Amino acid sequence: MHRFFARHLICPLHEHLLGRRTFAYVRELERSQWLAPNELRDLQGRKLVELLRHAATNVPFYRERLREAGALERFAEARQGEFGAATSPDTKEESTGGQAASGTRRADGTRRAGGAPLDLLARMPLLTKDDIRRHGDAMLWHEAPGGLHRHNTGGSTGEPLTFHFDRRRQGYDQAARIRTHRWFGVDIGDRELFLWGSPIEWTRTDGVKRFRDALFNQRLLNAFDMSPQRIDAYIDAFNRFKPVCLFGYPSSIALLIDHARSRNCRLDTRRLQAVFVTGEVCHPHQREAIAEYLGVPVADGYGSREAGFIAHECPLGQMHLTAENVIVEIINQNGAAQPVGTPGEIVVTHLDAYAMPFIRYRTGDIGRLKPGRCACGRGLPMMDVVQGRATDFLYLPDGTVKHALSIIYPLRAMEGVRQFRVTQHEDFGVVVDVVADDAKGGISREAVAHRVRPVLGDSVDLRVEIVPRIAAEGSGKFRYVVSYARPGAASPPQG
Repeated sequence: MHRFFARHLICPLHEHLLGRRTFAYVRELERSQWLAPNELRDLQGRKLVELLRHAATNVPFYRERLREAGALERFAEARQGEFGAATSPDTKEESTGGQAASGTRRADGTRRAGGAPLDLLARMPLLTKDDIRRHGDAMLWHEAPGGLHRHNTGGSTGEPLTFHFDRRRQGYDQAARIRTHRWFGVDIGDRELFLWGSPIEWTRTDGVKRFRDALFNQRLLNAFDMSPQRIDAYIDAFNRFKPVCLFGYPSSIALLIDHARSRNCRLDTRRLQAVFVTGEVCHPHQREAIAEYLGVPVADGYGSREAGFIAHECPLGQMHLTAENVIVEIINQNGAAQPVGTPGEIVVTHLDAYAMPFIRYRTGDIGRLKPGRCACGRGLPMMDVVQGRATDFLYLPDGTVKHALSIIYPLRAMEGVRQFRVTQHEDFGVVVDVVADDAKGGISREAVAHRVRPVLGDSVDLRVEIVPRIAAEGSGKFRYVVSYARPGAASPPQG
C-alpha cells in the first residue's frame, strides 16, 4: 500500500510542487529508447538547435562563442522550425539522442535537419572547468523558469567547481534514473536503500531526513563513516528494511559485504532485485563480490554532478548513453574526434541544461564509443568508461573507514579554496595541501583544519599546508585523496 501511494501520489506531487515535469519526461524516455539509432540522431539534431538558439539569445558566454564560430546570426535570428521541429525550454520538449554525428539524408537525397547543427557543434571550442570558474556568471540564464539552483563538485582535478541547474535539467536527469531502474524491475516507490554520502542529506536534521525517507520508501545510510560497529548497525538496518534495490558507491557496498562475511552474517535479499553502483570506478573484483554475495545483477552508472546522467548499464551488461539528454564525443589529446572503438577523453553536451548550458564539456574521464546495437533492442548508443574517477579510503586507528568524499565535500564547499589534495601516511596522519584562491580572499590553515577535523576525529594527526601549486601525478590524472595507511594496521573490531 505504501509503495502505491509513493508511486502514484507522493512522488508525482513532490515533482509537481517543485515545478519539474519529471513524469512527462519519463514517458518520453520510455518511448524514445526503442527508436532506431538514426532516428535518435535526427531528434538529437533538432534538440541541439533549440539549445544553441537559446544560448545565442540568452547566454552571453555562448553568444560570444557562436559569434567566433560565425554562427551567431544564424541561431539568434532563426525562426521557429528553421532547422527542424522546434521546441521551447519552457513548453513541450522532445527527446533526442545519440552521439555526435553528421546528419542523415532523406530518400530524395536532401539532408535532414540534424546534420548542420551537429557539424557546427564539433567546430565549437571545448568547455573546461577553468572556463566555468572564470566566466560562470556570463554562462547563466537568470530568467530560467523555476530559478537557478546552485551546486558544486570537487571534479577530477581536486579544484572546487560551482555551477547551476534549472528545473528542466533536474527533471530530465531524474527521469533518466527512473528509466534505468525500470530496466531491472525496480520502480518508483519500491524500497530503495542508499549507501551514500550526499552533503545535502547529512546537513538536514535527523527528523526531517527520516520523514522524507519514510514518504518516499527510502532509507539512507552514511557511507562516509563506516566503523565496524556502524556497519553492524547497517546490516541490521538492511535486514529490517528489506530493500528492493541497493544504491551506492561500489567500494562502500563491497566493504559492507566484506564485513558481513567476516562476521558470518547474512543480508536478507529475498526482495532484492538489483544493485546500482556509481560515483567511482567499479572494479571487476568489486562487481563479482557484490553479485556473488547478494545474488542479483550489479548495474554500473556513469555521470557526474555537473555533466549529468550520462550512461547506464542495461540487463545485458552494455552501458547505454542517455542519448535523449546528452551528446557524447570522444576526442584525442589534440581535440580531434576519435573513431568508434578508440579510447579518448569524454566530452559531453547536455541538451537540457538551459540555466547554465554545458556545451562540449571536458570531463577528464577516458572512454570509448562502441559500434552496433545492443541485443536488448534499445537504439541507445553504447560506450565503455575505460578510466574514470578513483578514490582512496581514509583509515582511522580504531578501524573506522572513511570514504574519500567525506573529506572532499567540506573542502570543496569552502570559499577561498582553489585546489586541494589530501594525503594520509602510514601512521594515519593526514596532510591537507591547499592552494588559496586569492581572488576570494584566500584561506587560513586554521579554517581548513576546523572544517576537516570533525571528519578525522581527534585520534589522527592533522597538518594543513598552504602551497602555491599542486602537481598532477605522472599519469596526468589528479588524485585528490591518497592514502598509504594500511587498513590491517587499525585496531581490530571489538565484539
